[in-house]
Amino acid sequence: QVQLVESGGGLVQAGGSLRLSCAASGRTFSSYTMGWLRQAPGKERESIAAINWSGSNTYYADSVKGRFTISRDNAKNTVYLQMNSLKPEDTAVYYCAATRFLISRIPVVTQYDFWGQGTQVTVSS
Repeated sequence: QVQLVESGGGLVQAGGSLRLSCAASGRTFSSYTMGWLRQAPGKERESIAAINWSGSNTYYADSVKGRFTISRDNAKNTVYLQMNSLKPEDTAVYYCAATRFLISRIPVVTQYDFWGQGTQVTVSS
């Protein structure tokens, strides 16, 4: 089991940046694939970034590729999402999630086993 707590959300103007953090509990954090997902009002939850257990491989949805960067620090049990060049359409609740699946592409929503409570990101135009 792993518990996840996101932080770093807020209100930002279009073109701005935010960095989300996700702190995980448990001694086995480094064995999990970690991901970030988001859900905008009235839309389905979208898997947008993932990182393998060592941090050597990262995967992105086309909607965020080139603007967002996922990273992890296993010594701190933390995964990050650096979001640059933010757009109003990035407005959503952002979730951190964990899975034991080994990945070769970005996981689908249903592959994740553990979820944080979410943090709101609002991008104004």
